[in-house]
Amino acid sequence: MDRILVVDDAELNRELLYDILEDDYTIELASDGVEALEKLRKYQAEISALLLDLRMPNLDGFAVIEEMRRNGWIKHIPVLIISSEHAIEIENRCFHLGVSDFIHKPFESSIVINRVKNAIELFTCKNQLEQTVEKQAMTLKKQVQIIEMQAEQLRDARPFKHLMMEYSSAILEVETKLKVLNAEFSQVYNRNPFEAIKSRLKSPESIYEKLERKGYPITLDSIRKNLSDVAGLRVICSFPDDIYRLAELFIKQDDIVLVRQKDYIKTPKANGYRSLHLILDVPIFLSNGKKYMKVEVQFRTIAMDFWASLEHKLKYKRDVENTDEIVEQLRMCADSIEALDHQMQKIRDQIDLSRG
Repeated sequence: MDRILVVDDAELNRELLYDILEDDYTIELASDGVEALEKLRKYQAEISALLLDLRMPNLDGFAVIEEMRRNGWIKHIPVLIISSEHAIEIENRCFHLGVSDFIHKPFESSIVINRVKNAIELFTCKNQLEQTVEKQAMTLKKQVQIIEMQAEQLRDARPFKHLMMEYSSAILEVETKLKVLNAEFSQVYNRNPFEAIKSRLKSPESIYEKLERKGYPITLDSIRKNLSDVAGLRVICSFPDDIYRLAELFIKQDDIVLVRQKDYIKTPKANGYRSLHLILDVPIFLSNGKKYMKVEVQFRTIAMDFWASLEHKLKYKRDVENTDEIVEQLRMCADSIEALDHQMQKIRDQIDLSRG
């Protein structure tokens, strides 16, 4: 049977509450704050609810609540204030301190029973949920530690280092080909099709986590076979038509193999994301011969890249308020960016025509 502590300096109030609740609970009684704290220390783990008067000699109800906060008891024991006052200031202060509910004098039996019952049930659910979350957090922490440990082992392994060297070489091959095209455009057409190239190699932690999440074996062959984004480049272009022109010229090169193409410019994602993704097999030339490596190349305009960077921050940043509103604003900005890109492209075309 749940144990309840009733604290009130008026003996009549203690007796009334005892009579109302004794059929369902084991009742402990205290006549002031000092006695209440003694019983809290003695029965802390067994007390399911505390019914507390505010105005008492020796130590009042507010002092009891403050002591409960200092000891962390108020997180696990619901406090219901016994009061004849209805002052908003007092109720707000109590709720701010962590009080669960009020039972106003004179007592109505059914209200007392239901409020005590509801408070206990809510705290029981809350405590169970917190324990579940804590267990899951500990499990997740252990999994992260295992991943970090295994990723560290992966990083230090010579065959893995060699594989990363091959992916790095593939990135260099793509960068070189793009820079050659850029130089040609600059010479022949007096303009550059892209503004910048950004490259990255997936970290061992990210590689391990992705293989684990997708249920693939944690082996070098599995990395080569199942992951297409270990090596990645982002090509930042000035205008949308530069994206398609550059991508077309690139995949026409006879030693480049197009594995897969995803056009999020013509068919944007629901959140507004726009980019042209190419998965390519790119040759690298080593001492023991030629080998093809997978590389992901993303083509975006400057505006698309700015939008994607902001969306990425929102996606991975915690405790962001008004997330739904920000997501909708980003989607609207994506539409505006598309219109701006095409408007700027028209202006460029007009400038080119005026030059003859």
